[in-house]
Amino acid sequence: MNAFTLPHWLQTVHHDGSEVYVSQLYPRLGDTVRIRLRVGVESPLKRPYLRIFPDGEQAFIALEHSHTDTAAHWWQADLTINQPLVHYRFILEATDGVWFYTAAGPTASLPLDSTDFRILADYDTPGWLETAVFYQIFPDRFHNGDPTLDPSTAEFEFHGRRSQIYPWGQPPPDDHPFPITFYGGDIPGVIQKLDYLQELGINTLYLNPIFTAYSNHKYDVADYEHVDPHLGGNKSLIALRQALDERDMRYLLDIVPNHCGYWHPWFQAALADPDAPETDFFTFTNHPDEYHSWLGVWTLPKLDYRSHELRRRIYQNDDSVFRRWLRPPFAADGWRVDVANMLGRQGATQIGSEIAGGIRRAVKETRPDAYLMAENFFDSSPHLQGDQWDGVMNYSGLTLPLWHWLRGYDRGAHGINWHIQSAHPWPTAALAATWQQHLAAIPWAIALQQYNLLDSHDVPRIRSKVNGNDALHRLAVIVQFTFPGVPGLYYGDEIGMMDEEGFHSRGCMVWDEARWDRDLLAFYKKLIALRKESTILQRGGFQILAVETDTVAYQRENAAGRILVVAHRGERPRPAGPLPVAHGGIPDGARFVEHFTGQKLIVTNGALPLPDHPQGATLWQSPRPQANFRRKV
Repeated sequence: MNAFTLPHWLQTVHHDGSEVYVSQLYPRLGDTVRIRLRVGVESPLKRPYLRIFPDGEQAFIALEHSHTDTAAHWWQADLTINQPLVHYRFILEATDGVWFYTAAGPTASLPLDSTDFRILADYDTPGWLETAVFYQIFPDRFHNGDPTLDPSTAEFEFHGRRSQIYPWGQPPPDDHPFPITFYGGDIPGVIQKLDYLQELGINTLYLNPIFTAYSNHKYDVADYEHVDPHLGGNKSLIALRQALDERDMRYLLDIVPNHCGYWHPWFQAALADPDAPETDFFTFTNHPDEYHSWLGVWTLPKLDYRSHELRRRIYQNDDSVFRRWLRPPFAADGWRVDVANMLGRQGATQIGSEIAGGIRRAVKETRPDAYLMAENFFDSSPHLQGDQWDGVMNYSGLTLPLWHWLRGYDRGAHGINWHIQSAHPWPTAALAATWQQHLAAIPWAIALQQYNLLDSHDVPRIRSKVNGNDALHRLAVIVQFTFPGVPGLYYGDEIGMMDEEGFHSRGCMVWDEARWDRDLLAFYKKLIALRKESTILQRGGFQILAVETDTVAYQRENAAGRILVVAHRGERPRPAGPLPVAHGGIPDGARFVEHFTGQKLIVTNGALPLPDHPQGATLWQSPRPQANFRRKV
């Protein structure tokens, strides 16, 4: 079947959930919101309509022409927010036919409701996220602040081998089990390095698990009630909270509600007595030897949320795990939920949304401004509609498509010992479509809360992913900091750390400044400062402007100005030539300044006259009033 080509003028149609196009980002139920649509001045549009869906029946609202500027016609209509979730699309009546426009883009075919634009009513966001820049810390590998806390040699056993603590940065022997390889990083060490993090510009920490466990990663939790003594115990977390308060900084804790460790008292009680109350917390197929576990790992028995007592202990009770650590004296600012895509899912039992919703209610009742962020490598959109997670680690919506575009498609999965790969470069059109699909699937208010990462403790470091290519590393970071959502660094990326043999991405933080890439560090500092100051990057709209073989360009915009990002992956420069931008509502005469070099360009004949563009990314800002920046007084 031949692909149908849409009329070119449809590229000039744009709407998103940002303030330029929706008058209120967080309306209350019953409020009236003004919806705006931008369309190119040469379009054959006669009249656009809003198609809404009140109480399950469609209705239409005709938009009125508002005004015309040098680049576009503007249309508008008032929409009453009369449901908790209002979704809408545009129907475009033109001289060349009737077209449809949703968050996924223009189409000639009838779109699915799942691609409609969405507005949430009575949704309260953690307001501090707007200016947040996260820094992920794997505690055992960040800094050893108190060697007296180090685990003793042979304190733990795993597969017949004893635990070992190694000198900082020294790789372990190839045959030593990674879970019981320790380097002594702890919470006092984090406190000692807060000045470094503050100078970098970081204002929020995300700590990998710190509860008592018998591994270096702590995902085999043995006690939800206590910080691991080798990390400093509960008193160290209280000290961290106090030190962060002094610097106006925040932190997230990492929790594992999908499974616990084999040596957790709940599981030990279940093993010992099939009639124990805790036995219902797990699924035994042949007690006590056969039970469900995370991906078949015997040390990680899966928790069964059909048990209402388990629900009470994990999140419902006033003293439950999720509630307790949000209160003083620990006062965590939120949670990262491990393997949230698997939570409450076990064969015939599929209650993940029910459990996630219950966790949300508990968290928000306890601390309304807490950030509830979940791990999910896949399509998270069903859980990102305002009633479950605030955000997810945005692997599928940002990280993985960017990786594929930079290095070619490469994915593996549990249960196979090979990867599905392609030697051909991933098409830029695939990158753009994947980004747009994921943004379209969730309300704009939720899109602004996604945790945008390039790497983590579970995947290769970004600098290793691009084989040490500095230009591609910086390209990825510019995209990370300018994409809708909240950026999160993985410790050491800012100084050029790469994966190491024996460590993979969990190497010991390099504190020898002679080994730092200082130019890269300065680059990170400048981007972090921009992200914290620019309201365009915090909540501005998003539109992809150009899709070329090796180049993608997009804009972020709000009422005060625009930021254009041009990313070029090719080893050969993109030849000098115009970059069309008129379809982005950008008029001739608009002036742009490149953030890092100060180079200036003026839009002419509907295009930005780009010079040769080497491998990497550039960030172009339009001149804007000082009011666009939020500074502390």
